Amino acid sequence: MADEPRDIVESGYDRIAERHLAWINEIQGDPRTRFLNDLIARLPAHPRVLDLGCGAGVPCTALLAEHGDVVGVDLSGSQIELARQHVPSGRFIKADMTTVEFPPDSFDAVTAFYSVLHVPRDQHDALYRRIADWLRPGGQFLASLACFADAGTVEEWLGAPMFTSSLDADTNRRILAEARLKVVVDEVVTMQEPEGEATFQWVIAANDASSVGRR
Repeated sequence: MADEPRDIVESGYDRIAERHLAWINEIQGDPRTRFLNDLIARLPAHPRVLDLGCGAGVPCTALLAEHGDVVGVDLSGSQIELARQHVPSGRFIKADMTTVEFPPDSFDAVTAFYSVLHVPRDQHDALYRRIADWLRPGGQFLASLACFADAGTVEEWLGAPMFTSSLDADTNRRILAEARLKVVVDEVVTMQEPEGEATFQWVIAANDASSVGRR
């Protein structure tokens, strides 16, 4: 079995791509489209949006593509192939969100739906700083963040090993602020996954263009 978090996540989602797509439809009370519609209402007409951990492209990447130009990034080649089928107008890149490169001021918004929890938590602050650089001044970052302390866990999920890691809600808020991302929406929501309850911190954070200096 792969022992690096990135390799575990990549091989895991390659194995469960189709099953995961069906699993999403079994979730009760998933608020992702509510927060996505809130985000879209804050964006200019025909925005350019980056979706980190886009998965199979539905429902969120597809909805974003209805409103503007969307770029999706995912570690899993199987997920990327599904996304290309579901969202033919999108541009999709097989890459690690922590190392993929984009020029500064490239996007009006960046989204991350249930994907940051697959990044080791000691890399979250650097990831948020990269996102802030990719956003245009006043651009928006929408994310669902796990909000409990987990230094790093590998567990069987949907038939494959999966890596997760997370910080508590207060630490999420602090490192977002330190990355020049001003939180304007902050809501903790519990939903019912097939395996049981799952709680996430939903944030919309604006790139604080008033901060001095670009990183």
